[in-house]
Amino acid sequence: MGDYRWWGHQVESFSRRYRVFSYSRRYSYPNRNRAITPDHSAITEADDLAVLVAQLGLRRAHFVGHSYGAYTALALALARPDMPRTLVLAEPPVHRWIRDVPEGEALFEEIMSAVWAPVKKAFERGDAECAIRLFTDGMGGPGDFDRLPPGARAARLQNARALEALTRSSDAFPALSQEGARRLALPTLVVEGEQTIRIHRLVDDELLRCIPDSERAIIPEAGHGAPRDNPDAFNEAVLSFLNRH
Repeated sequence: MGDYRWWGHQVESFSRRYRVFSYSRRYSYPNRNRAITPDHSAITEADDLAVLVAQLGLRRAHFVGHSYGAYTALALALARPDMPRTLVLAEPPVHRWIRDVPEGEALFEEIMSAVWAPVKKAFERGDAECAIRLFTDGMGGPGDFDRLPPGARAARLQNARALEALTRSSDAFPALSQEGARRLALPTLVVEGEQTIRIHRLVDDELLRCIPDSERAIIPEAGHGAPRDNPDAFNEAVLSFLNRH
């Protein structure tokens, strides 16, 4: 539910040393993509990202992603390991990776039934605001939507179509290859909000278990939206990692 504006706290800080690109993924503000494809997923968005990187004339770049954007970055790294120089993954929802770990299956089923199904039904009845509220609270914790500043709530509503596209997808959360992740030769930083919900912590555990050269950074006083919840701590952790690679 973010777009290129979401990274405002990072662009200014990161660009003191790096050339920084922040972009809006398909169906996100201000894009005017027409038809929503029935197979839209992180795989589709990884293909989009690969084309963007090629058109920008970049070679090996640092990829910093949050939530579904991090999912997209990981999908790109698995498909095109020649493109990333490093990965920074802030809580990608690779939820299927936890289904075989203790309590993982129960958490997965809970998120699909208690969050995803109601969000999908809200979109089907044309209530985008309800859908965004349900999803925000489901991913960030109860009351998360109401705690957002008015501008942030408005921006999420502007990006409702991106979330709707995923609810219409035949496979919104594709099971990326864990075996492929074990072969990744990329320094990877897994970023986690100190106050994030349990399912994200379990996914992060699996990322660290699968990706050989990986490490974790815990962002204090932050939930799922760590880059915005505590931008100073997030920026410090990410820049420290990038500067070493």
